[in-house]
Amino acid sequence: MHDFSTGSFNERDADVLDLISEEALVKFTFDGLKRRLGLHSETLSRILSRLEQEGFVEKGSEGYRVTSKINDYASPRSMTNDKSHVPLLQTFIPSNISTGQLIQSLRGKWFGLLRWLGSAESDEGVTLKWVTEDGAIQVNANITETALTITAKFLHEKDLNTALTASYQLMSYISRLCQRKQLIRHVGYYGDYDLRLMPA
Repeated sequence: MHDFSTGSFNERDADVLDLISEEALVKFTFDGLKRRLGLHSETLSRILSRLEQEGFVEKGSEGYRVTSKINDYASPRSMTNDKSHVPLLQTFIPSNISTGQLIQSLRGKWFGLLRWLGSAESDEGVTLKWVTEDGAIQVNANITETALTITAKFLHEKDLNTALTASYQLMSYISRLCQRKQLIRHVGYYGDYDLRLMPA
């Protein structure tokens, strides 16, 4: 574990590492992180430069990649600062669609109220993350082999209407994208009704 009390890191450096750790980011962009944390560009640039020197992140053509060294970092704030996710939309993904191609087509895109933040990966799937332009709401799209789930994290006040608007903009973009690439022929939402009643 890195000792921040004796190193060259300060409180804001720790804030950035906390966010990377909390969100389990593997890739992120400068602009997305700036909106997410509300930091000035020069301040964030200096922080990322220090983290790059320490080997926590690597800068590339499409933003930053988080290295395995992040696993050595842990902070109690990473556990206590997490804000609950609010489920907004969920849909099945047809078996004839390439989820890998869908993820690649969505990664890094800006549209509507949403600005690209970064992505996380797990054994269950990939989570693509956006933040609203004012940095007030984070919208996540978790994509597995069978389902797409869109959730919101309210970073300031809870503005459910804006979160829903952003989620529908994301879903509309996904629908247009898949139709254009002929990956999805039908998108169906499901709510609280009994899935056993759905036609085979």
